[in-house]
Amino acid sequence: MRSIAEAVLTHAQGVPERPALFFEEQTISYGQLASEVKRFAHALTTWGVQPGDRVALFLENSPAFVVAYLGTQLARGIVVLVNTQYRQVELTHIFTDAGVRLGVTSAEGAEALQPLALPMLKTLVIAGKLADAPPAGAPEYIPFTAFVAQGEAAAQHPLPLLTPETPAILAYTSGTTGRAKGALLSQQNIIANITSLTAAWHWTRQDRLLLTLPLFHAHGLMVGLHGTLFIGASAVLRRTFDAAEVLATLRGDPSITLFFGVPTMYARLLAEAERQGAPAHRLRLFVSGSAPLSPQLFDTFERLFGQRILERYGMTETIMNLTNPYEGERRPGTVGGPFPGQEARIVDVRTRQPLPPGEIGEIEVRGPHVFAGYWYRPDATAEAFSANGWFKTGDLGWCSADGYYTITGRARELIISGGYNVYPREVEEVLAAHPAIAEIAVVGRPDPDLGEKVVAFVVAKAGHTPNAAEIIAFCREQLASYKKPRRVVFVEALPRNALGKVQKHLLTEPV
Repeated sequence: MRSIAEAVLTHAQGVPERPALFFEEQTISYGQLASEVKRFAHALTTWGVQPGDRVALFLENSPAFVVAYLGTQLARGIVVLVNTQYRQVELTHIFTDAGVRLGVTSAEGAEALQPLALPMLKTLVIAGKLADAPPAGAPEYIPFTAFVAQGEAAAQHPLPLLTPETPAILAYTSGTTGRAKGALLSQQNIIANITSLTAAWHWTRQDRLLLTLPLFHAHGLMVGLHGTLFIGASAVLRRTFDAAEVLATLRGDPSITLFFGVPTMYARLLAEAERQGAPAHRLRLFVSGSAPLSPQLFDTFERLFGQRILERYGMTETIMNLTNPYEGERRPGTVGGPFPGQEARIVDVRTRQPLPPGEIGEIEVRGPHVFAGYWYRPDATAEAFSANGWFKTGDLGWCSADGYYTITGRARELIISGGYNVYPREVEEVLAAHPAIAEIAVVGRPDPDLGEKVVAFVVAKAGHTPNAAEIIAFCREQLASYKKPRRVVFVEALPRNALGKVQKHLLTEPV
């Protein structure tokens, strides 16, 4: 198959009544989904979308998102994924940088886009209840159902042929330093990665995924939705994650076999399980990614749920890179080894030479899943690749002698204090075991004597009031003195993105 959209069409021909999506009160079969996707693709061509044009999806989880996503690709448009939490600065940058002429959004999303100066944006397809008519100068509004209906008349015309090299997705990086860059993924990247992933995780048509991750992010879209539709399985799609509702579903619906989440989700599920009790039946697979899963959370989940979470590692530019084994040891604190048909290695940050097992360096990956490059950023693309096609992930880690990779942090987050390397995750894992600490983030800050000093941002557990000296002493008992925090900052909460990943660049210290 050359695309996920074509996979849906193939399943629709063979098993048209098979459920593809469950959403609120709706059950959408593969036959229904394929019909809507084709109509949307034809509507795009009727509107004037040409192969390679960018169509933005600024939309929460819904069947409309799935239809617009697959329909855009079937019409050979490029989907621009837009985080629904983004506002003026991020939206202006992404829509302008990608040259978006048409977008799919909600009435609320249209309100966020109205005040922006986006001269190329001509039309917004509004899913859900249509708001008032757009103000003067704003893009044209078309209701989603009316837009899809435009594809009826053009249905007899053939759609452009998809090839492995056809650009499919423009996904913007989180932009922790500078402006976010658009990573351009091809159909080959998508299909190569999901073929390896579904094989590695033994995904079958009989599986049913509870999908609560946002579809604008690679984890929810390029793992959860892609895997489901590629293999011909089904997904119970939710607008958002709600721990109590998710646990109730897991407890009450034995047809659910898969759940994918981020560590924050698992922490909240565990808190609910302490109150409600864990599901009596066992799911086939729980997967965690997008942020490090602490060994403590891994162990607590196994104790309550009776299962070991499978942790994996991916990123926007490459989709999925490494995975703990489906069969075999799922080792806490590690992300396993490469998926089938992919490669990984550890190299010295300065010399770029491969390092032996056990030594920390930068993780590089190679394979058909690696993106083509950054959108109109040849300089950034060239900088991101080493010789022979190795992609520099920017993540530090080490590999054990038996092939398990451990991530120690971002290369740019490495703290060099007094000439010594300090890896934030190592300090965070120690402090996470402190009985009075709920959440922890460790960063480096300039220091006139040491060059950089270790600073710990701490969220205390309810009912606890730890002090800085106690926390520093706790760390000093277990790690070398140069790794202990030189300053502890107590905060109410850590800044996180939509998937719960801590945004360390937003951490600020009181003056």
